[in-house]
Amino acid sequence: MLFDTSKIIEMIKSDQFKPGHITVITLIEILRGIKGDKRDKVKKLLEEIFDILPIDNNVILEYCNLYDKLKEKGQLLPDADLIIAATAKAYDLELATEDKDFLRLEEYNVKVKVN
Repeated sequence: MLFDTSKIIEMIKSDQFKPGHITVITLIEILRGIKGDKRDKVKKLLEEIFDILPIDNNVILEYCNLYDKLKEKGQLLPDADLIIAATAKAYDLELATEDKDFLRLEEYNVKVKVN
């Protein structure tokens, strides 16, 4: 399972974590919202709990393919979201999110679980 930023925020608030994966983008989005001394602690915690997936060549190609398809339809997503979705597709993982906008990517074989 690949967790979107919205799911990680939910886990942090509830202090109940599920094992899985996050993207480097999600890690950045979480850490930029944390100030001071807590940032290092949260970074270490997330790196211990989750496998942090990089933006590698497969992710880049999936991003470009998804971008082209969405642009044709005039339905672009923010780059960070599209990179997260491309990572899920490249690693053949289901994307867990609170954001229903990801559902439109299911037609491009991105597995999405919204709850």
